[in-house]
Amino acid sequence: MDAINQKEKTLVFCANQTHALMVRDYINQIKESKDPNYCVRVTANDGDRGEQFLRDFQDNEKSSPIVLTTSHKLSTGVDARNVRNIVLMREIKSMIEFKQIIGRGTRTFDGKDYFTIYDFVKAHQHFLDPEWDGEPIDNTSEPSLDEPIDKVKEKARTEEFDPHDDPEPVPFKRIRVTLNDGKVREIQSMVSTTFWSADGVPMSAEEFLKSLFGTLPALFKDESALREIWSKPDTRKTLLESLAEQGFSRDQLSEMQRLIDAERSDLYDVLAYVAFATPTVTRAARSHRASMVIEKSYDKDHRLFLEFVLAQYVIQGVDELDYSKLAPLLTVKFGGLHDASKVLGDMIQIRTLFTDFQPYLYDYVQ
Repeated sequence: MDAINQKEKTLVFCANQTHALMVRDYINQIKESKDPNYCVRVTANDGDRGEQFLRDFQDNEKSSPIVLTTSHKLSTGVDARNVRNIVLMREIKSMIEFKQIIGRGTRTFDGKDYFTIYDFVKAHQHFLDPEWDGEPIDNTSEPSLDEPIDKVKEKARTEEFDPHDDPEPVPFKRIRVTLNDGKVREIQSMVSTTFWSADGVPMSAEEFLKSLFGTLPALFKDESALREIWSKPDTRKTLLESLAEQGFSRDQLSEMQRLIDAERSDLYDVLAYVAFATPTVTRAARSHRASMVIEKSYDKDHRLFLEFVLAQYVIQGVDELDYSKLAPLLTVKFGGLHDASKVLGDMIQIRTLFTDFQPYLYDYVQ
């Protein structure tokens, strides 16, 4: 709120509807405006009142609301031309959705030359996709405004470019870090990032790597022990909580995952790589290995559900294997817990099924 002009229209994308409500209330507590409707929530649950707030927000003649909080409702189809700020407070996995959300700020308006993205979830990395908006346009030779458009298009089709005029690509560099076990770990050197110790002291990626390496032996003695801990939702959660208490938060582990080029892998791979220099394995490879075991070990109904869980795991990551995700997964797959129990058994049986298949993901994978 200190960073923005609080009189400029702003969209805040939150993790869910409850989060959007909390953010709305907090913004209204610290806002400079006296308007009670300065910040409002617009989600699927806000009904007609939310729709009216949205219409008022879109009307550039009206002075309120100025800020809308939402979760998914405003990702598309919102023609609000004077949006100056887009705040991202939830993860955006889909490139299509990211483009749609960013599109909320690209609407033109008098005096609007740019808009600002405030990104709390590293969604801006989608801009690195080479297909984001194609190759840069060469503006060194602009056509005359009087030149016929057909002639301009023909020139663009036939103009020749010398490939030798392109600058040499910058070589990709990596930092090699030798730890106390004598083995080398590699991390990206081209990525700008800062880690923080438990005491709030900034650290380099190399310092963070060495600190994590020194901490892990107290949590598991070898990779077999790590595999056993990680294969069960409850012990995996306890391990992550222990790491967070010692200054290695989930966000920092995810950042290290990026630095070792393991974004398609599991957080297990980050810990195994740092602790034992074990090569990383993609979630897709782990899922494929588990699928082969599931094919032989479960009946059709159980197998179909586990294959659905594996598909979510490949897309979203290890969080999909947490007990907190079981009910949502059942709801998405079967429409509700009652219908799920008709197919899979009671909740005790379902929970056992959900737990017992997970070690197959972490068996040794070549």
